[in-house]
Amino acid sequence: MKAFSSKGTLIAMSFILTATLMSACGKDNNSNAGENTGNAGNGGTATETPAENAYKDKYDPPVTITTVWGIDPELKFKNGESIENNVATAWAKDTLGIDIKSLWSVTDSNNAFATKMRLALTSGEQIPDVVTIGDAQLAQDLIDSGLFREAGSLFDQYASETWKNAMAIDENVWNPYTRGGERMGIPVLDYAYNHDYLLWIRQDWLDKLGLQAPKTMEELEAVMDKFKNANPDGLKPDQVTPLSIGFKNKMSTWMGDPSWIFGAYGTLPEQWNVGADGKLEYGSVNPGMKQGLETLKGWLEKGYIPQETALWDENKTAEPAVAGTAGIIPGPYWMSGWPLSDTAKNVEGAVWKPYAIPTGPDGKAMRHGTHFTNGVTLISKDMKNPEALFTYQNYMFENYADPKPGSVFDNGLFKNYDYDIAEDGKLLRWEEIPGGYVNSIRYLLVRDGARIPDAQMKALMNLADGKEATTRLEKEVQTAYGLETAGAAKVLLSQEGISFKNMFTGPPTETMSSKNDYLKKLELQTFNEIIYGKKPLEAFDQFVSDWKAGGGDKMSEEVNAWYDSVK
Repeated sequence: MKAFSSKGTLIAMSFILTATLMSACGKDNNSNAGENTGNAGNGGTATETPAENAYKDKYDPPVTITTVWGIDPELKFKNGESIENNVATAWAKDTLGIDIKSLWSVTDSNNAFATKMRLALTSGEQIPDVVTIGDAQLAQDLIDSGLFREAGSLFDQYASETWKNAMAIDENVWNPYTRGGERMGIPVLDYAYNHDYLLWIRQDWLDKLGLQAPKTMEELEAVMDKFKNANPDGLKPDQVTPLSIGFKNKMSTWMGDPSWIFGAYGTLPEQWNVGADGKLEYGSVNPGMKQGLETLKGWLEKGYIPQETALWDENKTAEPAVAGTAGIIPGPYWMSGWPLSDTAKNVEGAVWKPYAIPTGPDGKAMRHGTHFTNGVTLISKDMKNPEALFTYQNYMFENYADPKPGSVFDNGLFKNYDYDIAEDGKLLRWEEIPGGYVNSIRYLLVRDGARIPDAQMKALMNLADGKEATTRLEKEVQTAYGLETAGAAKVLLSQEGISFKNMFTGPPTETMSSKNDYLKKLELQTFNEIIYGKKPLEAFDQFVSDWKAGGGDKMSEEVNAWYDSVK
């Protein structure tokens, strides 16, 4: 291209370029240029001065975004870094001119982050500019505090087309954070089916016993009995956990989940399902729960599930699986990478394979489905540069969410953290990274960086069908996930029709806010007492009656009124 030789021409072109940038939406629809109009006097001519566009691709001087962190206990650091200062915070400042400052951080075990956040609210501490919340109730409480601003208009103004298109895949993701028509938080998108589950079964045990994987609940019982009482590794019956599940906090969770057991009888607990009459019903009061509770009671008596199952959370259910003493664990398609890859370190020859959820006596099967969001990002009313959050996230959606080959994040996020390259140019498997793999995506301002809901499953299906890995997502699955991941995803989608999401996605209703804590405690206590034989099976009927009278009927009315409004 020929260079300009005339200074006047250069100046003229500069004015044209500036005007074009101010008037156009730009490639990402991020311009918020406004106009300042002033009168020259009574009857005078108005003058227009374009306002400076607040949005920048990079800020100079840098702008600051404050935040707070709940650190995953499993998250690792290297090179002397911390959540406050690491490769991701350095990248944000160098690339975007955004200085991420931490007000505080806490290791998030035993709800420590939620506790700290609530204390910060009540004590009048400084509120972070941006905070991402995964705890549903905490998110609602923060929204109701009045300290965070309406965010939907900012999203409409600044979000890139890639981000907007990802959000539009399921616009219901906004529902939990909408108040009076205003979107008070920005949903954090998750991958489709990310917390749907299947059964991971010790294939080496099946092979040694000459057994086929169970397709029905009856066949499952027969397999569990063999695993326990004729264990092929020579474990004594009291050393074996045939089925590793836990419900310390709830009956519907993401690993060691027992809710599919009730799905075999036509319901899913702790969520709102579409009933036979087309209305939403709370799954935990459906009659099918009674059969599921009876099944769990029998399995506990036979030693098929842990005797401490009511005290086990998700991570605890993984312990016997990793130790090599569990035969079956329900969980997501990605579990062969973590935690199940460690089993072979403890038991030579241990092999886990993914299998479909077994059907009940009437051929039914149900599993709880994954919503396309796993949290919400809130923006403080006092944030000086709210557009900077979109500078950050737009970059992530354009360059990380599902980038074309050759992009800046083509191989992963940060070299020598979540990926590395061998001397021959090939990507190393995660366990081969010098100094250890680090899930540096958890260093980012918004958890998990940027996800397009259907992108990862597309990548998984490509690999399962034998396609060579060329995109970042395909490479990530191949190098950072377990070797069984693509195959497990295919098993999962073979039962796509049994995946049922919680159909109530709105903010808590009035009765939920006042009664739900009591009703949930009543539910879990009653179910535990039935399973452990402290109450007869008929106690379920009394629970249903108490639930309805204690606010359940009113809550059902409110939920269905909301459902009718969004159909």
